[in-house]
Amino acid sequence: MQMTINREQLLAKIRALLEMIKFSHTIFAFPFALLGVVLASRANAGLPSFGQVFWICVAMVGARSGAMGLNRLIDARIDAANPRTAERHIPAGKVSRREAWLFIVASLAIFLFAAWMLNPLCLKLAPVAIGLFILYALCKRFTHYAHIVLGLCLSAAPVGAYIALRGELDWPVVALALAVLFWVAGFDIFYALQDYDYDVARGLHSIPSKLGIEKSFLLVRIFHGLMLAFLLLVIPGSGLGWIYFAGVLVVAGLLMYEHSLVAPDDLSKLDAAFFNMNGYISVTIFVFALVDAVV
Repeated sequence: MQMTINREQLLAKIRALLEMIKFSHTIFAFPFALLGVVLASRANAGLPSFGQVFWICVAMVGARSGAMGLNRLIDARIDAANPRTAERHIPAGKVSRREAWLFIVASLAIFLFAAWMLNPLCLKLAPVAIGLFILYALCKRFTHYAHIVLGLCLSAAPVGAYIALRGELDWPVVALALAVLFWVAGFDIFYALQDYDYDVARGLHSIPSKLGIEKSFLLVRIFHGLMLAFLLLVIPGSGLGWIYFAGVLVVAGLLMYEHSLVAPDDLSKLDAAFFNMNGYISVTIFVFALVDAVV
């Protein structure tokens, strides 16, 4: 009986930890990491082994889990004072600080081990990625540009995968990384609109609190336009062709629909724009690139 209770408690705690870091949102970055694999394969690296793809996936999951854990832990006091986030797991007591630290250390250890399994350059660059994770979690205290730093963090997914297979960087994956940076920064500005009044009142930094709501909307449109431009600039030197180009057009349509869901005076559909559409966007561009590479 005691064993059953302990097992149930353990499973409940694991669920709480995964909910804390929004594990399901891994879908945002995962396809771009795999797109880095596709680009590396097209750049005469040959087909990756199962082991390489496995450790790339493990590294990405470990990195994102550790980064989200750090963000939730470092922001716990701020979240507790914000009515929108007061019920997050650490402020609400569903996950203790000790449990969060253990989860973070385990996640980043997995990330570092996976980087070591890939190649020496990946391992050397892994601490740089961890530094960016910590920087992002602290940014809202001293700079308005946390959204850019988050974009840098997620843009490391395709870059890391490419380096794992090629051991170097080439233009197509740099263009892809820049596309990811502007895509993520754009939708994170949208997400920050929810806390506009709270951030202004508490003196917290974000692009919306600096520029205001309407100018923030304009900046998101610019960022997402740059994302599409850099997605097109992946084509030179990558060997990708018209199928991938068609995928970029589909992504452009999805972005237009995402922007139609929200307005400066109506954020009621922000969750649909943020969670649903961005998942569709990342999967779409990966699928079209993969089909192009295979065909």
